[in-house]
Amino acid sequence: MPNIPVIELHDVRFSYDHGATWALDGVDLTILQGERVCLTGANGSGKSTLSRVIAGLVAPDSGTVTLLGNVAFDDSGAHADAYRTARHGIGAVFQHPEDQIVTTITEDDVAFGPENLAIAHDGIATRITASLEAVGMQDHRTADPTRLSGGQQQRVAIAGMLAMDSKVLVLDEPTAMLDPQARADIMHVLDDLQDHGTTIVLVTHHADELIHADRVIRLEQGRVANAGSGVDRPQPPAPSARSSREVEGPAESGLPQSDPIASAPIITVRDLTYRYPNADSAVFERLSLTIGRGEAVALMGRNGAGKTTLARMLCALETPQSGSIVIDGIPVARTTGSGASKPLSRKAREDLRTTVGFVMQHPERQLFAETVADDIAYGPRNQHLTESQVRERVEQALRLLHIEHLRDRSPFDLSGGQQRLVAIAGVIARNPRILIMDEPTAGLDEQATARVHELIRTLRADGVTTLIISHSQAEVDAIADRTITLESQAPQKTSAAARRNGHKPSFIGGLDPRVKMVSALALMFSAFAINSGWQLLLAAIFTGAIIGAAGLNPWRLLGSVHMFLMLFVFCGLLNVFFVRSGTIVARLGPIPITDDGIAIALLYACRFAVVIVLGATFLNTTTPTAMTDAFESLLSPWRRFGMHTQETALVMSLALRFLPTLGTEAKAIVDAQSARGGVIETGSPTQRIKAMTAIIIPVFAGAIRHADNLSLALDARCYEEGAERTHWRIMRITMRDIIAMAAIVVYLVALVALPALC
Repeated sequence: MPNIPVIELHDVRFSYDHGATWALDGVDLTILQGERVCLTGANGSGKSTLSRVIAGLVAPDSGTVTLLGNVAFDDSGAHADAYRTARHGIGAVFQHPEDQIVTTITEDDVAFGPENLAIAHDGIATRITASLEAVGMQDHRTADPTRLSGGQQQRVAIAGMLAMDSKVLVLDEPTAMLDPQARADIMHVLDDLQDHGTTIVLVTHHADELIHADRVIRLEQGRVANAGSGVDRPQPPAPSARSSREVEGPAESGLPQSDPIASAPIITVRDLTYRYPNADSAVFERLSLTIGRGEAVALMGRNGAGKTTLARMLCALETPQSGSIVIDGIPVARTTGSGASKPLSRKAREDLRTTVGFVMQHPERQLFAETVADDIAYGPRNQHLTESQVRERVEQALRLLHIEHLRDRSPFDLSGGQQRLVAIAGVIARNPRILIMDEPTAGLDEQATARVHELIRTLRADGVTTLIISHSQAEVDAIADRTITLESQAPQKTSAAARRNGHKPSFIGGLDPRVKMVSALALMFSAFAINSGWQLLLAAIFTGAIIGAAGLNPWRLLGSVHMFLMLFVFCGLLNVFFVRSGTIVARLGPIPITDDGIAIALLYACRFAVVIVLGATFLNTTTPTAMTDAFESLLSPWRRFGMHTQETALVMSLALRFLPTLGTEAKAIVDAQSARGGVIETGSPTQRIKAMTAIIIPVFAGAIRHADNLSLALDARCYEEGAERTHWRIMRITMRDIIAMAAIVVYLVALVALPALC
């Protein structure tokens, strides 16, 4: 391999706080073509920052950066054209994959990068198939990636980068949330890429991922501490000598020290069944397990097996379809006479929050206070302790995890690993009797991992029951008495042709998105012309026919918009208090209620309902990518007047994609506060309203983080203003569209003519 430098950094410095501290401080680094370079170091040492500089996603404060022969930054500052040129040959995979996903169909997301590189349609098809097969996600190509597990999302993000066929690939802990088989698959993909000349830059904490590295770069406090050839790289741990056995369903491999039957059971799950909304099959069916008091149990399984879902159900953050859960005598979920599962009462929920502590999979979603100390204090304060007791709990948690130096820092300014330690501290500060931890050491360095392991041993010695979700067998062997393995439900197998073409769309789903967009707007506006019962009946029948033609479950559709529906219906019903014509049928104090007022209020409420349902049907049958393409096409005549139609369309699409993400952010904060005893879940109506108001700032902070990561994701996937793009989804008007437009015209004519006929 020729010794051609592809990345050259000289005296690079980078600060997040205008020079008060330096994330990178005088970094000198040269990476040669075809090398595999691994970046290691403690949490907060600057690895992620350095990876972003190498990928051309951020510019330093000073120094020189040369990427693929383009001088992107020097003494005169950043050179935007050089950065854009370099990014065409550099791919990046982020630490948090959910921020890198831009649309709601897996194959469309993988296609986004090649579209921005103006790859021909047939070439995009080839790249989608090859990339998804490389990461084992070919059976999920028509799935919604925003609803996949964290590990599955990571594989989709990697596939999106592979599809761009970059000369340099920068990956920031890409296997942190992957199961062992998926990790091995990704490492094999990287081996193949390097064999074909791709330069690999890998940020990792896994010693076994350093085996094939040409060099291991170790960072300490923003400086390169070791840039050796890898001769003295850390050796991966030896395989465990412990024996284990696997059984169908939950597999229990364990040691004789702990017997869940001999010890009193503290967690009992019986015949648990759970199915995600709109899923074809259950995540698990009739699942049963028992955990004894004081046990340390590991929960393992492939990505998507339902480990996080089970943990959330144990914490009453999700409700199973059927089955029962009892935790320390608290009925978390009970089977009713109909076989359905009934959630726990408010009093039982309060008892559960005192008993169970939950460390979530994404620690950045579990933090919401201004400082680390305040965040850790949130749980103890909800236990109505005195301020001196709260301070004692906070100090104890900080000491246990060796993070006293982070006390006054903002949790949002910390590295991912540091955030995870703070999230753990916030949970253990409540002194729970049961601790559930979802991948607690993912993204942690060796020292931090050792701290968490020591914490678990200390808590176990104090009688705390622990359930740890993990993908690391070495970790499980070090801290767990036994293992419960969830078996993955096999995905539905599809033929090669079916995988290429995806699921057969419904009549509405298969319409050209431009036709759908214009038709939906026309139908929604026409609802405001409804003035009679006959018109309302016609609108209801036609709306019902559209829902049927869209192949949607009407109850699920209504459930997805019930909050908006209730709000607008309520606004419509308010008209009953403002209409004075007609016969008075009742009085509400001095306000007369007339028959005309009731009729108009019902009419307005029904109008709003029709509009909301039609809009929801459109959004449920049209992906953000399709909306972008349709909007751009419809606005194209305005280009001659200088309008940036491509950018306008993309902003609209991404807004639609990330509005649900902000909803998820809000729910995550509510869940985090609920799991730590917050009144947002169990308080009085006044307390709950006040608590909901208090999460506005953390939600907006989350929105800013998502927007920042989104801008980096667009840069990483070579989206450029005004650049020529190709399209994976080709829009064309077919006979189906003509039939749909004709039906809508007939409906609109009938709607207008109906008052004269009746």
